[in-house]
Amino acid sequence: MSAVEPQISTDLAYLYDGTPEGLLSAIFAAYARHEDPAEVTRADAYQPRLLQTAVTIPTDAAHAERVSAGIRKRLGSYAHRQVMKSTLSGRPDAGIALYRFVRFALDGVDRRDCASCRFAVDCARRTCKRQKMAAINDVTHPRVKPFFDAVRSVDNECEKIRQFARFQHLKEEGREVWFARVNPKDAVVPLVLGHFVERFNVQPFILYDEAHGVAGVWDGNRRYLVDADEGMLSLPPAGADEALMQDAWRTFYRVLSVEARYNPELRRKLMPKRFWKNLTELQPDVPGLRRS
Repeated sequence: MSAVEPQISTDLAYLYDGTPEGLLSAIFAAYARHEDPAEVTRADAYQPRLLQTAVTIPTDAAHAERVSAGIRKRLGSYAHRQVMKSTLSGRPDAGIALYRFVRFALDGVDRRDCASCRFAVDCARRTCKRQKMAAINDVTHPRVKPFFDAVRSVDNECEKIRQFARFQHLKEEGREVWFARVNPKDAVVPLVLGHFVERFNVQPFILYDEAHGVAGVWDGNRRYLVDADEGMLSLPPAGADEALMQDAWRTFYRVLSVEARYNPELRRKLMPKRFWKNLTELQPDVPGLRRS
């Protein structure tokens, strides 16, 4: 009697480098290899599971662009913007959530029957706007909800950075820049950079994301992103009046507060504690600072 061969799991995990291009490359690989991975996650966050096979997917800019262009063409510009937002999410399940949404959305477009649509007579396109929007609007579907949650998290983090970024004026002979240090959960600097460009206009600034090692730079004429570790930053010292301006802001913050209505739980909810170390108003006063 021959021995029964053990059943080996074909459970696959795709590992990528944590970049948006890497995640889109992983989605491309799933289609190219005709595979359906059970997990798509950053290589540095992967936790091996019993009988699971891990495959490292190399980042390929051309493959990522093909996926991006395909999503824009077949699902529309709105869905494409939401997809690109989700690639910036720091949630552990963001990779698999995006992959499952893309498969659900694209397969759904292929299966829909235009003959049953009341706009079919006047529509000459293969996939109309109504069809394209159907998947992303189905926010309660199990293939859409995790993706929707990741996008909403990114949107919320963008709003927090717009609220809690505190710039300081750095200046020395020949160099002048406004600098802010932030630590968002998601890599949202590319999404909020335009907001600060509009505010600062021609004044150069650096918005440094210390959590992801990325700096958004505006030199007064153009904006760009650079990878920047803490040791790579070469900044001028604080301007002569910077300490006085920070002290004035702390004083303003204290004067506006109403002690009788202090609610620490609400404060931590609206102003998460992880941002406090970079908020000017929550730093200690400078001893001996001369006030006029």
